[in-house]
Amino acid sequence: MTDARHTTVSRADTLHGSSASAGDRYEAHRPGPLSGLRVVEVSSFVATPLCGLTLAQLGADVIRVEPLGGGPDRTRWPLTADGASLYWNGLNPGKRAVEVDLADPRGRRLVAELVVGGGPAGGILVTNVGRWDELTYRSLSSRRADVIRVQLMGRYDGGTAVDYTVQAGTGFPLITGPEGHGAPVNHVLPAWDLAAGLYLATGLLAAELRRRGTGRGAEVQVALEDVALATAGQLGHLAQAQLRPEEERRADGNFVYGTFGTDFVTADGQRFMLVALTPRQWADLLQVTGLSATVDALGKALGADFADEGDRYRHRRVLAGLVAEWFARHDADQVREVLATTRLLWSPYRGFADLVADDARLLREHPLFETADQPGIGPLLVPGSPVTLDGRRGRAAPAPAVGQHTRQVLTEEGGLSTAEFDELVALGVVRRPAPREAAG
Repeated sequence: MTDARHTTVSRADTLHGSSASAGDRYEAHRPGPLSGLRVVEVSSFVATPLCGLTLAQLGADVIRVEPLGGGPDRTRWPLTADGASLYWNGLNPGKRAVEVDLADPRGRRLVAELVVGGGPAGGILVTNVGRWDELTYRSLSSRRADVIRVQLMGRYDGGTAVDYTVQAGTGFPLITGPEGHGAPVNHVLPAWDLAAGLYLATGLLAAELRRRGTGRGAEVQVALEDVALATAGQLGHLAQAQLRPEEERRADGNFVYGTFGTDFVTADGQRFMLVALTPRQWADLLQVTGLSATVDALGKALGADFADEGDRYRHRRVLAGLVAEWFARHDADQVREVLATTRLLWSPYRGFADLVADDARLLREHPLFETADQPGIGPLLVPGSPVTLDGRRGRAAPAPAVGQHTRQVLTEEGGLSTAEFDELVALGVVRRPAPREAAG
């Protein structure tokens, strides 16, 4: 297994202007606006790990605590041929991994010690677990008054939920999918998990900013269902249902609600998504397709004003039929050439395999991606942070092996002596990392 400290990041070498080795920079935690902030993460699956990843990519020291043998998401698909979870490795780069028997009160007390320690920038816990007394806000704040505890919940009332059930109960699957399909379609993108993870990070940073000014701690909670309901309200869906129930939304394929946009197929069979949101974009579309006179005559015949995007949506099918004929007369290269001269919003449809075709040329040319040598997997192009500050972004990094940093964290950060650590190993509360996984 390759040591997780070794990561090849030539673009980042230039970006940060450092002559230190990639391994040294990783071990010292990457520079960033959150450098010095220490977060303990006790979590699994998507939202809370994404919160930790977002913070780690901005420079925070994130310590991921897992039960013995690894968390329940360590084996989640997709997997390598050898069974390593590409999902887990994608959500946990750059963190330090600690393996503790969380079923044992002694293990939970070790984690509590980590949370309440860490100096002025410590005292922060991110979790989606609420059942352990030692890690409640009440318990932690009794030991450290300025502790910040950030928790993901399913429902505001404490009920359980996951992204898939939240989708089912908040309306979106009923307006997703092809027209006339007749059954709800859950989205494969876990949108509420992803949004919740970013809300967790936002809440944590807001609490930390307040703490720096007042010394006050905080209990931050984000309910997955609340994220979806808030979004439904913010996008006007709930208001529409209250005020204009006769306009009930239904699944409508790839048409963009309230404006003109859908997918089209070229003469050589490639599919494009095209959207014209603004008057300039609509004018560009009519000009390059040669449809200006035809659409003008159509508007007069239908009594429609196609300068209004509402009318464009109301008559979307007949308009789409005209545009589809133009696409059908041109191959994909011709379409790209023409659309590139406009302000239209467009993209060819690509699968994941297309994105990594030609030796992953598209990813290699994108500044988001760097090559990291992932333990148990090997070299991979992996994303850094989508956020740039002053032209810099958080670097890509490998994800840790199970328990890779247990000894390091519990002795250096948790204050255990070597003898105390060895005693906990003998008691089965922690495990000694394998030599190939040991950090430092």
